[in-house]
Amino acid sequence: MLKRSVSSSSVYGSRHTGVLFRTRFSPCWNRGVDVHDLDRWRRPVGGWPAWATAAPYRPEAHPQAAGLSGLEAGANCQRYAYAVLALFGLRVPAHRSTELWEDQRLAHPDSVDARDLDLVLFNNSNEAWGAHVAVVMGDALLHLCAEEGRPAIWSWTDFSSRPRYAHTIGLVRATR
Repeated sequence: MLKRSVSSSSVYGSRHTGVLFRTRFSPCWNRGVDVHDLDRWRRPVGGWPAWATAAPYRPEAHPQAAGLSGLEAGANCQRYAYAVLALFGLRVPAHRSTELWEDQRLAHPDSVDARDLDLVLFNNSNEAWGAHVAVVMGDALLHLCAEEGRPAIWSWTDFSSRPRYAHTIGLVRATR
């Protein structure tokens, strides 16, 4: 599938300025996520499981890895994001980032049309291979952060300011 990659800076003039993020959530720098942060956004039926705030980052624990147990033992960004979506009844095939981006069965809205529970792919280039995956939460993004080693809430600006995430590949919208 040929899709146009959107620079993170192209959405600054829209609702993704990070301003609302800074007023709704605590600053993300060197800080993990707690249940109160997540509850300010949306609460799944039954509440947030412990792994939502404590899952350790494990790059080898991707959606297609064999023999994985629960997220308490760790996950990569895709597996974590897919599990968050599942809490809200949304499903995504067990894809790696390239497969996720190329799956024609999933919607790929423009970044300016981002809505809650959309997936966002970020990378250091315009390629989907190896892209990092986050979940849209209002004007913020929930992800299993390799830098922090645990879940984090960042703004769009937090992503674009890091060279490894400077390119927004695009959005993927999951289905029920």
